[in-house]
Amino acid sequence: MATAKNSSKWNLDRMPGLPGRTAVVTGANSGIGLAAADALAGAGAHVVLAVRDPQRGRAAAATVRGSTEVRRLDLADLVSVREFAQEWGDRPLDLLVNNAGVMMLPELRTKDGFEMQFGTNHLGHFALTNLLLPYVTDRVVTVSSGAHRWGGAVMDFHDLNLTKGYTPVRAYARSKLANLLFTLELQRRLTEAGSRVRAVAAHPGYAATNLQSHASNPVSRVAMQLGNRVFAQDDKAGALPTLYAAVMDLPGASYVGPDGLGEMRGAPTLVGRSAAASDPGAARRLWAASEELTGVRFPLADAARA
Repeated sequence: MATAKNSSKWNLDRMPGLPGRTAVVTGANSGIGLAAADALAGAGAHVVLAVRDPQRGRAAAATVRGSTEVRRLDLADLVSVREFAQEWGDRPLDLLVNNAGVMMLPELRTKDGFEMQFGTNHLGHFALTNLLLPYVTDRVVTVSSGAHRWGGAVMDFHDLNLTKGYTPVRAYARSKLANLLFTLELQRRLTEAGSRVRAVAAHPGYAATNLQSHASNPVSRVAMQLGNRVFAQDDKAGALPTLYAAVMDLPGASYVGPDGLGEMRGAPTLVGRSAAASDPGAARRLWAASEELTGVRFPLADAARA
């Protein structure tokens, strides 16, 4: 395991070797997920591309240099999440990268009736992580966003599915706040359970991926496409914070992002988060609500239950 010392301007040249290790990367058929999968496999890990469309996943896997397999996973369908975990069996899993996400969609619902961005970005990963956690040996990395600081990023525990006052921006911001609160509470529970597994989070800054093309507002899509050309870093650079979080020796609940102005681009480093994302009470409350909504609970120890 690499250490965080002398980590200024960390890049892929400083990736440690990962022979014999296994990683699952959700949403690995494009963007920073594919870039992360390629880097992990290139370092010697066996990488499972967990994707909604296996055909696209196989096409993506063909571009990856190293050992891969493709498995179907639809985070907007808890049946699919449970099937993925059941098919995993009891294989050891060194690294789970919760990368997949949707961004600023029109108001939609998952197959289980959850608001699509909250259901996919948070609840799907919440269920997946807890179902796989008995087999995780090293860490869980969850990809959040600087959007967790946006004005709409407030957890309304009386309306988690945004049945009132839905806006695509507000829903996305709240789902990314949920990612950080999930990481915070997961690490608390792991520590109380005496587990050596770590929960950490990362954000890519402003990375040019196909996420931006799915915005519901056409004006927003045009603005983001322009931003991609002018300001954004590419998906390989956007994946660096995820990779840094995955392989460096960091404290549990760490948050990694780019070191440049406004955390928009640059080399990965430890970054701060909003007060709302640092609230242990909100993190516990979100966890309890997520257990109730998904029917999935923390599996490791009675002592870790709130």
